Amino acid sequence: MQVAIDISEFSYLPAQAERLGATPPPAERVSHRLPDGRLLSAIRYGTGAPRITLLHGAGLNAHTWDTTVLALGLPVLAVDLAGHGDSSWRDDADYAPRTLAVDVADALDEWTDAPQLIVGQSLGGLTGAALAARRPDLVAALVVVDITPGIDTSAGPAALREFYAGPTDFGTRDELVDRAMSLGFGGTRPETERGVFLNTRVRSDGRIEWKHHFAHLAAQTLAAHDAGDVAAPSPLSSAGWEDLAKTSAPLTLVQAQRGFVTADDAKEFARRLPHADVISVDATHNVQETAPVELSALIAASASAL
Repeated sequence: MQVAIDISEFSYLPAQAERLGATPPPAERVSHRLPDGRLLSAIRYGTGAPRITLLHGAGLNAHTWDTTVLALGLPVLAVDLAGHGDSSWRDDADYAPRTLAVDVADALDEWTDAPQLIVGQSLGGLTGAALAARRPDLVAALVVVDITPGIDTSAGPAALREFYAGPTDFGTRDELVDRAMSLGFGGTRPETERGVFLNTRVRSDGRIEWKHHFAHLAAQTLAAHDAGDVAAPSPLSSAGWEDLAKTSAPLTLVQAQRGFVTADDAKEFARRLPHADVISVDATHNVQETAPVELSALIAASASAL
């Protein structure tokens, strides 16, 4: 296992912990070399072997879970899915949940020594379902956060596509923060600055670019659409109910009341999977950021039940 030396990405944790009245845990960046040579990266929080693994949504990265992890106070592994954060991009741009799950399984074989409580939000939730269906030995329980297969995600992703289809590189991070805030993304400026810092990198030419591949693919898709070519399908559409039906581990859906999963979607989930729990919380789609304390309590309860 390779451990990164640069820990500047963790400079925000003390202030976040202070606001929660929590103590920031030890945190380190780890990486795993996949069979095809790509790297999968993750953050390991706390001491001791993790029993909880977190999978983020499209366009995010492991740091989206920071506040939830602080509120939880348990050892946790937060993964950067392929094409996001510090993980390698895929040359084939295949970010379907079943494809992503293969990478996660390979890394968990190295990073963990026991089945995990997998908590996945949006794309991460469908990736978690694919992982549970194919590698049940790695999954002790699965919590799916604000996503179901086949859900209409056109409202949120459409706004994000507009955001990411703009310039893919910037002279400074301040330029990107200004653009994000002008389009209604982020909260306060300090919060937006944190999000931008943790989701961008400095290229060799000094320009700032998004870390995740989706922003670059969105720009390409927009250009293809303008040229009359057919746009590629969203990776969220490639996962189905089959993976969830094959999941033998305890299963929970967390529905965000101001998110993408409607009341009807949640009812359909419960109808198809009567053994699953469905819990509704007052949050937006990124529950881990807008209701981290509530989500951490749900995660802790699921962990204690194992």
